Amino acid sequence: MSEKRKVVITGASGYIASLLLPALSQRYDLTLLDVRTTDRDGNEVEGVQIADLTQRDRDSYRHHFRGADAVIHLGFTRAEDKSDAVQDFYAELSNVEMAFHVYQTSQEEGVRRVVVASSNHAADYYEPLILDKKWDIVTPEMRPFSDNYYGWAKEAYEHLGFVYAVGRMQFRGVDVEDSSPQSLENVQVRIGGPREDDVERTEPGNLRRMVRGLAVYISQRDLQQLFIKSIETEDIGDEQGVPFQVFYGISGNSQAFWSIVNARKVIGYEPEDNSEYRFSDQIHRHIQAAKKS
Repeated sequence: MSEKRKVVITGASGYIASLLLPALSQRYDLTLLDVRTTDRDGNEVEGVQIADLTQRDRDSYRHHFRGADAVIHLGFTRAEDKSDAVQDFYAELSNVEMAFHVYQTSQEEGVRRVVVASSNHAADYYEPLILDKKWDIVTPEMRPFSDNYYGWAKEAYEHLGFVYAVGRMQFRGVDVEDSSPQSLENVQVRIGGPREDDVERTEPGNLRRMVRGLAVYISQRDLQQLFIKSIETEDIGDEQGVPFQVFYGISGNSQAFWSIVNARKVIGYEPEDNSEYRFSDQIHRHIQAAKKS
């Protein structure tokens, strides 16, 4: 048997990690990092090591990255009071800085690729337009507009990831050639709705909200496949050869308004689930409720 890839997972006590770990722990030699060792329900997550990646002293955690083939960055910090816009901004600014720490440390330690949990909210300005029938679809190639700090920070992770994928980092003038770019391969996954109860929890008859839940759904096994293929696909270069991709993290949903064409093409993503089939009973109940109202 060939030696397992070493993969570092940040935010390993979080919800997304809980969906990924059952598959990844069987496939890779994992290093699990977080600022706590328990999940949101207070249950201990086996194997998690404490590392605060918001700290600028990267020497305090760089040993975790040494020898890794890939890093899955799920780490996230939030404001204590999300209703305070100033607190919210500084928390998201800290998240952007943490992404920098992950990229920079990964590059310095020779990590091949980073796969980052971005979010559909990186381009969520378009979503109300779609639900109001003023827009049709969002593709990863479109300019990612958001109207909130959370989405802004996710877009900032993405753009910073592109900087590292190109490998130059610092501007040295338009006539200066960098003879030895230090590329860090980079995949950004704009995760949709990785929950099984979004449609069920929607107010009966609220078809707008129901459509949204159906459109953005991603099953656990599709999420696992997307991350595994994002790690293992050998060539993720774009048309210019830059090893950078943005993929929408959704299943093969009939109601989808985010494009997964590039994920199918570049990494061979083949979603196994479709929200319209999975939640057919709930859809019927919502339609009946809407007719009555």
